[in-house]
Amino acid sequence: MAVEPTGAVRPSFDLKSAQLPVLSVVLRDTDVRVLVDDLAARLADDPDFFDNDPVLIDLSHVREADSEIDFAVLVDALRSHRTVPVAVCGGSDRQMADARALGLVAAPDAAPARRPAPGIQEVVREVEVVHEVEVPAPLADAVIVDKPLRSGQRVYAKGTDIVVLSMVSYGAEVIADGNVHVYAPLRGRAVAGARGNTEARIFSTCMEAQLLSIAGIYRTIETDLPADVAGKPAKVRLEGEKIIIEPV
Repeated sequence: MAVEPTGAVRPSFDLKSAQLPVLSVVLRDTDVRVLVDDLAARLADDPDFFDNDPVLIDLSHVREADSEIDFAVLVDALRSHRTVPVAVCGGSDRQMADARALGLVAAPDAAPARRPAPGIQEVVREVEVVHEVEVPAPLADAVIVDKPLRSGQRVYAKGTDIVVLSMVSYGAEVIADGNVHVYAPLRGRAVAGARGNTEARIFSTCMEAQLLSIAGIYRTIETDLPADVAGKPAKVRLEGEKIIIEPV
């Protein structure tokens, strides 16, 4: 018979699953030298733009390319700009093997869309409508931040929206799985739909953002915003793979 210990023993650690937002670098060319030059040019005016942000390298657009990718140069370039490459996805078998050889983790690709079998297309469509309608779960109460966020501070609203009532300073970051609302100057980084929600939005009463992102699509503000949104109420949405900034 097993004997239960009389005193509670506190374990030295716990193992729990975690979901963290990462920066996705989507390769459009296998010539890493081009990426290195473009990255250096884009960050020339702000060398401290990143702060050891984890990076996922997306190879889905170059997986059919015949030329090899110099992952060693790519990883060194990303690290030189204060990012931490941790994973790779979407590549061919050879590309994934080369990336894993450098210690990158193979992340799962997005599940392909299911196609109906020939001859029963209408039947399958009916079954999907009746039995596979997904009803999104309601979001939890929004995370409300009523104090200014200073450079280096980061707030993440998991599974819900974030509402910021004070200024988001340059170098600060607000992240939400849902929408981002900033009822004050937004000068730092705003990330909405962090877990892939393409319908998420970003709102601010004073748009001066350093970086905007929805569902993994990023846009850095390298030049002055258009006059109709710069320093004014604005909203941000995703159209395909393009970030759209519009006046409210």
